[in-house]
Amino acid sequence: MAPLESARRRRGHRTHRVAVLLVTLLAGLVVLPGMAVAAPGSQLNAADMTLLNGVRLAGLWEMPAGQMAAEKGQSAKVREVGAEIARQHGVLDELVVQAANKLGTTLPTDPSAEQKGWLAEMQAATGAQFDQIFVTRLRVAHGKIFPVIGAVRASTRDATVRKLADEANKFVNDHMAMLESTGLVRWQQMPPAALPPAQSDSLIAAAQAGATSGPSIAASTTVVWAVFLLALGTGGYATWRIMRRS
Repeated sequence: MAPLESARRRRGHRTHRVAVLLVTLLAGLVVLPGMAVAAPGSQLNAADMTLLNGVRLAGLWEMPAGQMAAEKGQSAKVREVGAEIARQHGVLDELVVQAANKLGTTLPTDPSAEQKGWLAEMQAATGAQFDQIFVTRLRVAHGKIFPVIGAVRASTRDATVRKLADEANKFVNDHMAMLESTGLVRWQQMPPAALPPAQSDSLIAAAQAGATSGPSIAASTTVVWAVFLLALGTGGYATWRIMRRS
């Protein structure tokens, strides 16, 4: 009886090892492809970074522009709008900085040369001329960033960027309405609705390219599947040997 009991125990151990091996292989079948699919969601493309930088740069010059309007605007409406735009850009600036910190990216710390020129232009103007320059410059700038936000929101793979786009969209839409409420918008200077700004065209193309290409993603998927198939083959061979010995 002892030899028979010993043989049963050996067969039981072999069966247990086979079961553990099969469970491990099945786990690899489920987990590895899932990791390969999830990885692209955290990758930023050029359009994502353009939105982050654009929102940051907008705040860097529109906050001081709004503060300037609140202090030297000729009309009460321009002073009111300037103060509110400056306040709201302060909030939006905090949001974009938080998003950049979460994503591990860096942002500009100074306005662009062109934006500094706009601020200098406003600083030199007074009275009705200042009001007109303030409204015109900010309304045109908001009109350019507005389609950019929509293009990135429609195609980004990153949840943090999508959230920022949603928040920025609300602020920019409100700012355009406030600037228009002054009655100083010169509509003939606005880009035609059927012809979006060239910047938004390039961003849409960049976003589409990022969504359809991505060599780093393809390479990582290939490596994962190669490792998985190697593990599957090795495990299958080991399973065959165990079954053969039993």
